[in-house]
Amino acid sequence: MQTEVFSELFPLLAAANPETLDWLLSVATEHEYPTGRAVLMEDAWGNAVYFVVSGWVKVRRHSGTGEDVSTLAILGRGDFFGEMAILDESPRSTDVIALSNVRLMSISAQRFIQTLFKDPQLHHRMLQLMVRRLRQTNYRFQLRNQPAAIKLVNTLVSLAENYGQPSGAGVDIFNIPAKDLADVTDISVEETSKILEKLDSKGWIQVNPSQQVIHLVNLKQLTQLAIKKG
Repeated sequence: MQTEVFSELFPLLAAANPETLDWLLSVATEHEYPTGRAVLMEDAWGNAVYFVVSGWVKVRRHSGTGEDVSTLAILGRGDFFGEMAILDESPRSTDVIALSNVRLMSISAQRFIQTLFKDPQLHHRMLQLMVRRLRQTNYRFQLRNQPAAIKLVNTLVSLAENYGQPSGAGVDIFNIPAKDLADVTDISVEETSKILEKLDSKGWIQVNPSQQVIHLVNLKQLTQLAIKKG
């Protein structure tokens, strides 16, 4: 991967100087995983920072018994994960699973931390993105008493804004399983399925299972619904 492509693909690296980018590329390791494969297990957190080159992954949380599993986050192309774990050595109860075929690049924790010390701009940019994630989490908490439809549309709009790809049918996101959408939205699977069907009937979205895509046909209308208070 060329340095310019590396920088354009990952917002985290947009502010890094060319020397930093060259160094990161030289020490990065590439990975490919098929759908359903565990990308990162509980005991591997803290070993590296991972960058999503293509595809979609989900971060799952396990209960104390390990039998109850829920999806905490869905990440796509251009995002990264593992950055907090390299600074926090406490035990983890989460893992990362490939929702689709996925390509990743990883950088070891030691080398990434060294890079942060050498490049203040990269350090600052990472803090900015971490604060952004915290704000998104706080916003989701504020939505906890909103109707299920408002909450789900917020999830869809957020995924489109962060990872969506423009197409002739609007903005495309991966056809995320209803259980995972329900978990990250904090609603039931039944509510999720009914709302998706209603949005489809209105022509605001089109679910295309064969291509594993949800077309957000009317993103403007969805965005207006997302910011509407119940």
